Amino acid sequence: MDLEETTAPARRRRGQELEDAILGAAWDALIEGGYAAFTIDAVAERAGTSRPVLYRRWKTREDLVLAAIGHHVTRDVRPIPDTGSLRDDVIAVLLDANETRIAMAAIIVGQLGTYYQETGTTPADIRRQIIGERTTLIETIVRRAVERGEIDPARLTPRIAGLPFDLVRHEVMMTLGPVPKDTIVEIVDDIFLPLVT
Repeated sequence: MDLEETTAPARRRRGQELEDAILGAAWDALIEGGYAAFTIDAVAERAGTSRPVLYRRWKTREDLVLAAIGHHVTRDVRPIPDTGSLRDDVIAVLLDANETRIAMAAIIVGQLGTYYQETGTTPADIRRQIIGERTTLIETIVRRAVERGEIDPARLTPRIAGLPFDLVRHEVMMTLGPVPKDTIVEIVDDIFLPLVT
């Protein structure tokens, strides 16, 4: 039997399937080599496609990096805890983020230094571009707590509402590792709750 007869032709990917493969390959390339080693050629090879396919979707490697980070964040939408208690909801969401988002924090801090230099941007700029106008988990949790009467809305500001996440994010970025559970509980019990209740 001829080898050509037994070898099936490769199926051509299109649309969302192709884009998912490219963005997954781009994310993997970022994790492994950081932005300094990140190239369109390497991503195309890893994704099993060609440079022109990538350039039709993203004009620069900077655009592809942002798309890969956004894809990674949005494909894994986390459930919003609804325990009926502000304290328990905030602790639950911080513990979940601590388990599922540590790699993201390490990438944003450790692997994108050259990206920030070349583009004149910061991690906050990336966060704004990815989140956009979407309601965040903490905004939903805080709104529910206000509706239950647990929080005095007059004491609530955007900075205070985001404080637990900001403090945990700081811990992660300083250590590049998970935050101990007792530190998360301390942030909620000793810092956040006294400010809002």
